[in-house]
Amino acid sequence: MPERTTTRRRQLGAMMRKLRARKGLTLEEAGQLVGVSKATVSRYETQAGPVKWIVVDALCREYGATEAERTAVVGLAKDAKQQGWWSSFADSIPESMNLLLTLEDDAVRESHFSCVYVPGLLQTRAYSTALQKANEVPLESAEIERLVDIRMKRQEILTRPKPLHLWAILDESVIRRVVGSPQIMKEQLDLLLEANESPHITLQVLPFSKGAHAAALGSFVIIGGTEQALDVVYVDFHTGSLFLEKDEELERYRLAFEYLRAQALDMEASSAVIHRARKEL
Repeated sequence: MPERTTTRRRQLGAMMRKLRARKGLTLEEAGQLVGVSKATVSRYETQAGPVKWIVVDALCREYGATEAERTAVVGLAKDAKQQGWWSSFADSIPESMNLLLTLEDDAVRESHFSCVYVPGLLQTRAYSTALQKANEVPLESAEIERLVDIRMKRQEILTRPKPLHLWAILDESVIRRVVGSPQIMKEQLDLLLEANESPHITLQVLPFSKGAHAAALGSFVIIGGTEQALDVVYVDFHTGSLFLEKDEELERYRLAFEYLRAQALDMEASSAVIHRARKEL
């Protein structure tokens, strides 16, 4: 099952390309600096074949990577063949989900903007099940349960010894849209209220009263490592998913998130709005 081993390798290749481009080196110049061929450097960047972490380490040093960047990239090189916990679920996980789970597994922070549904990391099982049942292509019960199991397992990054820091901004429509049933929605809103009390979760609501805002981009997630330069933006469209890593793309989404943070209610006011929405159900 080769797909299972491509996600960390893919991320490694993207990071190596970014670091070399930032230094302004050609493939040949980079190879000469560490005593390998142009073809080897190219292979490391295009996910073709195995890598030697010692070479990756040497390249990072020549590229002027920060200590945090070098540690992260070398760690990926060492773990390039490692399979994640999700590999035990089935062979039919799409590559986009495989990559998302890999990125999350290594992330230290995530910034979410959601304009339709509650982010997967904050969904209850019943809410997540209701979403899967609403799929335009009817799914078998076993498939729905499998997908929900994966989503629930993902949430463990919020309770691990060094939990992910999650900052989520929800459009008011997210808390007003009744998914499943009023009871399911009440339980979901209760979970959001509980999450907003967590020291590593920040939850804000963007109210209807703010009118037009900086979220014309739609829902998105900025997945972050120890260094901002290694961030990746994840955008989930109805027809597929995108992973954006170019500096100009990252800057656009970071700026949008900063505007949204400024426009959204603070944590206390956000919890008050969620309480009201729950009371009205």
